[in-house]
Amino acid sequence: SPYCLGTMTFGEATNEHESHKQMEKSLNAGINFFDTAELYPTCPLRAETAGDTERIIGRWLIRNKSYRQKIVLASKVVGKGYKPIRNGEPINPKAMRKALEDSLQRLKTDYIDLYQLHWPNRGSYHFRQNWEYEPGDQNKNEVIDDINILIETLNDFISSGKIRSIGLSNETCWGTLQFISATKKFKSLNIASIQNEYSLLCRLYDLDMNELSYYENVPLLAYSPLAGGILTGKYLNNSVPKNSRLSRIPKVFGRLNERSTSAVQEYLKLSKKNNIDPVHLALSFCKQKSFMGSVIFGATTNDQLENILNGLDVTLTDEVMSEINAINKKFPMTF
Repeated sequence: SPYCLGTMTFGEATNEHESHKQMEKSLNAGINFFDTAELYPTCPLRAETAGDTERIIGRWLIRNKSYRQKIVLASKVVGKGYKPIRNGEPINPKAMRKALEDSLQRLKTDYIDLYQLHWPNRGSYHFRQNWEYEPGDQNKNEVIDDINILIETLNDFISSGKIRSIGLSNETCWGTLQFISATKKFKSLNIASIQNEYSLLCRLYDLDMNELSYYENVPLLAYSPLAGGILTGKYLNNSVPKNSRLSRIPKVFGRLNERSTSAVQEYLKLSKKNNIDPVHLALSFCKQKSFMGSVIFGATTNDQLENILNGLDVTLTDEVMSEINAINKKFPMTF
């Protein structure tokens, strides 16, 4: 589906009962794509809760056995450096097998439709690292050898029927091309998607990744299309709503600052001028990009979810899209 239900708040900011209601409502609204990860929940990220989101989804699937055939279920293997999971070891065949078996057990399913590498072993410019990312100390041949090993393992997973397709996350243009090259050794294997951050406030993907998606048929799964809730305007005037992302994560993972606040004010003016809900403006903008595969949204509460679902069919005019680009030129690189 053009929109995807993101689940990273399930088990932390969103309890199990509300999480199950969100999946039910989303499916009834025509959203058949759910995204999770072995790392989740976040907001905040805690070692003792890692995997709880998958468990919540698994219990929902056990209670509703017919739903498994109706949904596209995506998960991810955690990247290098997160100590609470497998002591922070890099993604490697042994770690991947352990991660996949654990995810399948938690999700109560025999297969995962889309299995993604959460972030590269070598690091990347995502998570606000774009200001300092420097690949100069990396060994190119070692990186390529590592990618080939990962692709061989993922191909084995597909051959065994435990996953249906493979995807990347938080990758770069060069890195994605290396993965694409590595898949060519295997019949019918390809990179199905790439999950990177994209929103009105974060448009790095408009550059080289845009062209790569088009020519290589690797669509984007956009995460944080509301920039952690910042684009709703709820954090203006130093407001910190109860149980919001900002109440749990300082600066919303580094996204909240004077530049992003100024840009949000402009987007809110544009929303008001065109009588479009700011949430619908932000999500529809992402959906209408030519490289978009699906827009991954999250909702802490069911009221927030209902608002999102009410705008699934919103389409922005060329004029509104042009005004958005004008604001982006005025406030580029907001975080």
